[in-house]
Amino acid sequence: MEDEKIIALFKERDERAISEVTEKYGRYLSKVSYNILKNHEDTEECLNDTLIRAWNAIPPAEPVYLKAFLTKIIRNLSLNRLKDSQAKKRGGGEYDIALEEIQDFLPDEAEVEDRIDGILLRDMIETFLKGLPKKQRIVFVQRYFFLDPVLTIAEKNGMTESGVKTTLFRVRNRLKEYLEKEGVPV
Repeated sequence: MEDEKIIALFKERDERAISEVTEKYGRYLSKVSYNILKNHEDTEECLNDTLIRAWNAIPPAEPVYLKAFLTKIIRNLSLNRLKDSQAKKRGGGEYDIALEEIQDFLPDEAEVEDRIDGILLRDMIETFLKGLPKKQRIVFVQRYFFLDPVLTIAEKNGMTESGVKTTLFRVRNRLKEYLEKEGVPV
């Protein structure tokens, strides 16, 4: 079913919207969540919570891209669940590794004075990403948005792990230079 029809079902408060989203995007959303959590039970809970949040958000929200809307919800839920579980037990994982790779030049949350600064930073990063060659942009997003392991990124893109690491290193350095040039303290 097309996204517009699914959104219309949500607006009509028709419960078929949930089953249509699950059928169309369930596996994809579960993969996004599992890449972050590495736990099937938590992934299933995040998927269910995503469906509930979408149900409660549409309407009044009218997403232009349903897949992106749902991905943002499940990603945020999964990251929050991961933070909660790591607060209880300090363990490693792709989230920590990916964050460590870019945290040196991103502003600390405490330094970002308000939400507007965060929005401006997001817009700067989006502008930076649009200027990258397609393959570099894909690798960067797979690593830092979807939190895919380096090996998975290499396999998806026909690259070696070393090639992925080199690409990420170069893009991080370019991002750092770009943010400095834009006046963001790094």
